[in-house]
Amino acid sequence: MSSMSPRQIEIEFSSENFPIGSIVQNGPGVLKTSWDELLWAAVTVGRPNRHYVFRHGDASVYEAIFRWSLVRMSLEQRGFYGYRLRRTDSVKTLDPTEKGAVNYFLGMIFCKLFAAKLLNTPWLLHLDVFRRQLNTVLTGRSRPDLIGMEHGSCQWHAFECKGRISPPGRDVKDKAKQQAHRIVSVNGTPCSLHVGAITFFSNDALQFYWCDPVSEVKNPIEIQFSDEAWQYYYAPIMQIITKATRMGSLQKEGAIIPIEELDLQVSIHPAVEKYLLQREWSSAVKAAFEAKDEMIEAGYQPDGLAVRAGDTWHTRFEESSFNQ
Repeated sequence: MSSMSPRQIEIEFSSENFPIGSIVQNGPGVLKTSWDELLWAAVTVGRPNRHYVFRHGDASVYEAIFRWSLVRMSLEQRGFYGYRLRRTDSVKTLDPTEKGAVNYFLGMIFCKLFAAKLLNTPWLLHLDVFRRQLNTVLTGRSRPDLIGMEHGSCQWHAFECKGRISPPGRDVKDKAKQQAHRIVSVNGTPCSLHVGAITFFSNDALQFYWCDPVSEVKNPIEIQFSDEAWQYYYAPIMQIITKATRMGSLQKEGAIIPIEELDLQVSIHPAVEKYLLQREWSSAVKAAFEAKDEMIEAGYQPDGLAVRAGDTWHTRFEESSFNQ
């Protein structure tokens, strides 16, 4: 019998054309991760929805629950020692428009996860955060999705994320590469990487491909970044913490807050939490830089957040019991 922990997840992936030193190696690989890290990635893709729910208090709590629920409905591990993520039967019954929305969201989640794990880039923000300043150049679909700041170095990377139900062809890969190259700078600093990333399924098992190509830049996008943008990154979990504080269920800094309906827990490290409660977004990021080793040793992610999945996440998704 395998000695692998049932809590471990393994994702087959392929890296292409990354410069030497930016990633361990190009070619095929296997990412070892967990539901904790996956659910953290899902809730920290800094992206306001069409109605900017992050500006309206408790709405961000529902945004967090929506993201986690979508992951639960879409992905599962099969068998006690199953280590791959597979599509659920439930997601296969969605109509094409719904499947497209799910695949797009999964594309962002796994781009975030791989960027954090392999590029040391945990902070990712969606371009919609900057829509007011970029409104004239964000028309259509020929644009990247995310920008990310590398931990410690403060280098910026651009990411185009795609999700597919089948292995991508060369045309899909080429389009992702072209879109990633449109972002040329953040606050005047050139982006170091321009990554085209594709999350897809092969025989229902989730896999990942990404590439950092050298290509001609067309219709470049230059982003002016302000510290207020970080609120979109931290908003969903921050509103959960704020609500718990208001209801008197948060008794101390760094307390673990259960989300019972989804069998998970969330927490913010005290070094970061004190700044988030005061809405000092850039100070929170700086504190995370400085306390990285301490936070990781305590079980937090590099941004100071932690999501811990309960045992039910390691079992197959059952629609009837989930909806009770």
